[in-house]
Amino acid sequence: MTNRIFVYKTMSENGFVMALENSMDVFKNKISCQFQIPVENLKLYLSNGCEIVDLHVLKDEEKIYLEYDKNYHKVRHSLPEQENRTVSDWIRLNVGGKHFMTSRSTLLAKEPLSMLARMFADDNNTYLMNPSAKDNTGAYLIDRSPEYFEPILNYLRHGQVILDRNVNPRGVLEEAIFYGLDSMIPQINQLMEEMKSRHDNHSLTRMDVVRLIITTPTTSELRFQGVNLAGADLSRLDLRYINFKYACLSKCNLSGANLSNCCLERADLSHANLEGAHLLGVKALCANMEGAILKGCNMEDPAGSRAVMEGVNLKGANLEGSNMAGVNLRVATLKNANLQNCDLRTAVLAGADLESCDLSGSDLHEANLRGANLKDAAFELMLTPLHMSQTIR
Repeated sequence: MTNRIFVYKTMSENGFVMALENSMDVFKNKISCQFQIPVENLKLYLSNGCEIVDLHVLKDEEKIYLEYDKNYHKVRHSLPEQENRTVSDWIRLNVGGKHFMTSRSTLLAKEPLSMLARMFADDNNTYLMNPSAKDNTGAYLIDRSPEYFEPILNYLRHGQVILDRNVNPRGVLEEAIFYGLDSMIPQINQLMEEMKSRHDNHSLTRMDVVRLIITTPTTSELRFQGVNLAGADLSRLDLRYINFKYACLSKCNLSGANLSNCCLERADLSHANLEGAHLLGVKALCANMEGAILKGCNMEDPAGSRAVMEGVNLKGANLEGSNMAGVNLRVATLKNANLQNCDLRTAVLAGADLESCDLSGSDLHEANLRGANLKDAAFELMLTPLHMSQTIR
């Protein structure tokens, strides 16, 4: 029995039936004449994408499709009414109900072995992996999360993993694994580690502090012990009587804030800005205030309570013009600190390190400097130097 085949030019045409006989060249010439296609540009394929080079591979009632002039026309066995699948430069995707438009080169260039690349690869005009069905707009349907697909597509465009604030990186990681984007996975893992680190060292904001102050009854003690407030803007806030023991206030803006009677014991205030702050009766035992700005601070309490800053680290700090009358700075470190024009009357500086400290214009009346290190300290224009010398004696 002579085989019969159905030959189609495009999906919109019905094609024709012809008997299979003679040689491959005669067969191709007949098709060339029927469809007016130059025989040298004509290629024949089975429905599975294999090129036909021998007539013996054709079966009775076989359906074949043609390729010529780089145009790909594919015949479906069971659904000849569907639109022909063509490889184009631009591809529309419907991911979980959301449409995305991208170029074929974007899907192929970054990860040529990924699922998306194989779905739309053009290897001798055949798909390495059949694309999915299409919706009514012609977009290829992919049943995955559109929220996580957007970072995937952007990564294929520019090679960087960038996530919006509300996008869970774990979800994007699962999608990267699903699509086979191997180069993307290490970036996501690194991003997750960075996010975890930031979360573990999360710093409270001004609004967090204000909210807690407002919601805490005045009869209750407000504690920020060991809390990370690094870099927070707490300027001009009423922070009286708050417990900041062991808290991190490094580089925090506390200018003009009222810290009277606060506990700052062993707190980290390095390079913080406390200019013009009220520090009446503050307890800052062994606090770290290295490089801090305390210009114009007021530590003198008319009621008589003294600020306790014993053992505090004020190395390189700027306390110019501060009212520090009666402050306890026993064994404190003030090396290279700026204490110009400070009021240090009756202050306790016994055993303090004042090496290279600038005390020009300061009032040290009845200050206790016994055992203090005054190497290279500047005393020009000092007020009441006689009292200082009597105290040292």
